[in-house]
Amino acid sequence: MDLTPPSGKPDIRLKTTVFQGYFRIDAYELAHPTFDGSMTGVMRREVFERGHAVAILPYDPVRHEFVMIQQFRVGAYAGGMNPWQIEVAAGIIEDGETPEAVAARETHEETGCTVTGLWPMHHYLVSPGGTTETTKLYLGRVSTANAGGIFGVATEHEVIRAVVVTEDQLRALLEDGRLENAASLIAVQWFFLNRDKILAKWSTRT
Repeated sequence: MDLTPPSGKPDIRLKTTVFQGYFRIDAYELAHPTFDGSMTGVMRREVFERGHAVAILPYDPVRHEFVMIQQFRVGAYAGGMNPWQIEVAAGIIEDGETPEAVAARETHEETGCTVTGLWPMHHYLVSPGGTTETTKLYLGRVSTANAGGIFGVATEHEVIRAVVVTEDQLRALLEDGRLENAASLIAVQWFFLNRDKILAKWSTRT
């Protein structure tokens, strides 16, 4: 199996910002190396710039419960999907913040829970064909003893419902196709693939 990328670098002829609003769009005119050593023709590609994100699956290893959230997503609405997405907690990394600090902040803002431990899952590109955005994904240790309710930052027009679900309920959401966004799908699948290892480390800790 040969997965060696072509040698050489992309030839960037022009880069301009074509839109600047809540998000930014940059346009590139470029050519890039191919597997036979040649270069492609010059092409134009737009790249969506919105920063980088952190996503957290809050989990109580003592009660074997999770906290999932549900909120309105305009992209899902525009794409003809269910706009009230079932999700993990998430947020954008602001200048000067660490991913771990964002994970703790967003978990508290969106679920009311306090993170007492973080387990890195993955760091992945959200949609590499059109955006630079990446997501750092964590399993977050929490207590679900008093979890649940309505949360969010009012000034950001957030209305977020936090719901406690058992492992069996979360598996059913996965198998029934009710998790429709990448961060939730990756996080939940990762958990069930690594469940025994997680419990061996976390279930006996206070």
